[in-house]
Amino acid sequence: MAESPGGDPIDFEAEGLLDGLEDEQRTERLVLLRELAAEGVSLDELRRSTSAGSIVYLPADRVIGSRDRYTAAQVAELTGIDLEFLTRLRRAMGLPVPEDDEAVYSDAEIESVREIHIARAAGISDEELLELMRVLGRGLSQVAELLRGVPLKLVLRPGMSEPELAQSYAKAAEQLYPLVDPLVSNVLALHMRNATQSTVVSELERTGGALPGSREVAIAFADLVGFTRLGEEVPPDELGRLAVRLETLATEVAQPPVRLVKTIGDAAMLASPDPKPLIGATLALIEAADAEGEEFPQLRAGAALGAALPRAGDWFGRPVNLASRVTDVARPGSLLADQALHDSAESAYRWSFAGQRRLKGLREPVRLYRARREAA
Repeated sequence: MAESPGGDPIDFEAEGLLDGLEDEQRTERLVLLRELAAEGVSLDELRRSTSAGSIVYLPADRVIGSRDRYTAAQVAELTGIDLEFLTRLRRAMGLPVPEDDEAVYSDAEIESVREIHIARAAGISDEELLELMRVLGRGLSQVAELLRGVPLKLVLRPGMSEPELAQSYAKAAEQLYPLVDPLVSNVLALHMRNATQSTVVSELERTGGALPGSREVAIAFADLVGFTRLGEEVPPDELGRLAVRLETLATEVAQPPVRLVKTIGDAAMLASPDPKPLIGATLALIEAADAEGEEFPQLRAGAALGAALPRAGDWFGRPVNLASRVTDVARPGSLLADQALHDSAESAYRWSFAGQRRLKGLREPVRLYRARREAA
């Protein structure tokens, strides 16, 4: 029997840590449990990871996170945060809430909790902080799941024992983990800069300010129907495959003067100085998605025409925001356009009036039209 960090012997079989395992699997698991116990892993942590089926990741977890572990009460004492808000933060991030006596918090988490005081001092309310944690939790949980598979692909070999896999995975994670923080920080900073530019332009438009350098452009967004729901049902690598395929399809239909501006996870953004080719390209993209078969979600699209500001390959302004909002109300497999875009391309396509809709962020209702190709 191995010893616990406190020096007491651990009977792994009596603790139920070998339940359901036989022969070679049982032998390999016993070796891994002994190695982990010798490295100072507590019995509670062995129970949790065994129950969750994640014990093979435990050596890597100890490499990635601090080995110091704290209870919620200790975190509250060290950081000055109240226990109730600590629990709300944990739930907002989509993480399980530990029992009072479970020491699962690390030094990194303590530093994160301390930064809550900085945010509060800057005037950010607790509800705003919780909403931010919810958004970060949803996005980063998928990033974490995807990143967890990268070192596994690097080390996985036929015939590896469970202890060999666990230790090889931990070494690979130790090499790759230092890249994660700057990578995530840089991508987040780029998106924040982009969002800031969009906010400034929108505010200028709202207050009647001029946009120097703006010019007329037709904008379209096409997004995968049910992508958020799919995120709850399929693995992140499968979602990644769908997003990559969408980018490929969008690239193929974006022939000059139409340009693929960017893909944003579940959506592709197209732009063109000439409205007619934009409508044709967007309809072609919807058709291409349908041709992928039942395993590929349908697309819905929204488009608008107006003055926007080009910057660093992107576009900012009312037609961008309007096209995005119109996409939200489009039916699967359809393209909706605003009045200006309809009027500029009316002769080239078949149109049907889709009614007036109140869209988020817009004061007045918007007249919308559904575009279809001319009959052969």
